Amino acid sequence: MTTGQLHTAVGLMSGTSMDGIDAAVIRTDGELAVETGPALTVPYDDGFRARLRSVLGERGDVAGVEAELTDRHAEAVRRLLSVAGLAPAQVDVVGFHGHTIRHEPDKGVTRQIGDGARLAAALGIPVVDRLRYDDVAAGGEGAPLAPAYHRALAGGLERPLAVLNLGGVGNVTWIGPGEDDLLAFDTGPANALLDDWARRTTGAACDLDGRLAAAGTVDTARLDRLMAHGYFGRRPPKSLDRDEFAAIAGAATAGLAPADGAALLAAFTVATVERAVAWLPQPPRRWIVCGGGRRNPVLMAGLRRRLGVPVDEADILGWDGDALEAQAFGYLAVRSRLGLPISWPGTTRAPRPLSGGRLSLPG
Repeated sequence: MTTGQLHTAVGLMSGTSMDGIDAAVIRTDGELAVETGPALTVPYDDGFRARLRSVLGERGDVAGVEAELTDRHAEAVRRLLSVAGLAPAQVDVVGFHGHTIRHEPDKGVTRQIGDGARLAAALGIPVVDRLRYDDVAAGGEGAPLAPAYHRALAGGLERPLAVLNLGGVGNVTWIGPGEDDLLAFDTGPANALLDDWARRTTGAACDLDGRLAAAGTVDTARLDRLMAHGYFGRRPPKSLDRDEFAAIAGAATAGLAPADGAALLAAFTVATVERAVAWLPQPPRRWIVCGGGRRNPVLMAGLRRRLGVPVDEADILGWDGDALEAQAFGYLAVRSRLGLPISWPGTTRAPRPLSGGRLSLPG
């Protein structure tokens, strides 16, 4: 691959919410030129979701689940290429995030399962995976990695601007006036706690449309206890494991009715984003929200009320709020193959701008 020309990439994301595989086609030069193509989501069935959940923390049948996860990603790519009318030979690279089962950068550990070599052999396309590993090995947080892509998409928008991704965990990218004015970090929990609560108390996979939270009442004393967690006093860049707050959230919601617990956890997500503003170099003029959480009216109403500036869904800009992270990993795979940085001191606490990723060739 060479600089200065557009390359076709497929990006893949299996997020901490464990809802399925997002796959997207993009064409990019790895810099500011981005053309987005078709995207799709392949939901996980309940059985595989349970198997995936069983290996969180790097326990259980990791190898077996990794092989199955990889094969499911291969099938997702085949479906996407059929939709896009592309042959494998027309794709320059696949950016394969895999699925995070352990993230403890303070211990120098991040683990995303997914076998890049197996995927490359199955598809006949070069694959870049392990995109977080080099950053963590160098002392960085390994997350978030999407800021480079957010910056590419945000050309022409008024700055400073914040892009907020509400997946299982929330993360923000602050984009300032200068070309390299980037700050990024995980804000706190987003959908993961809400999903887990809904599943435990109602049997539903999530709080669909925020209906459960909308019917509840927030206990402010319990919210204050959640917000006393030491993470919120740490200077960014910083990142979280999916289940970082599981124990304290379990204690805070003990004895609550399903609706009241959901209301508390939704308010917790909103409060963590509001708290994050204090760490930003300048207050954003606008927030752009992507990820599944943007579909939760309770979260969006809370953010608009607490942030005091326009808070818009990514889709109104023509961005695909569901495919954005998958697109980002396609974009990062191109940057990796070109030897360009994918993380910076201001996005992951890397010691310097770093490239990363492992290339697996088919055959």
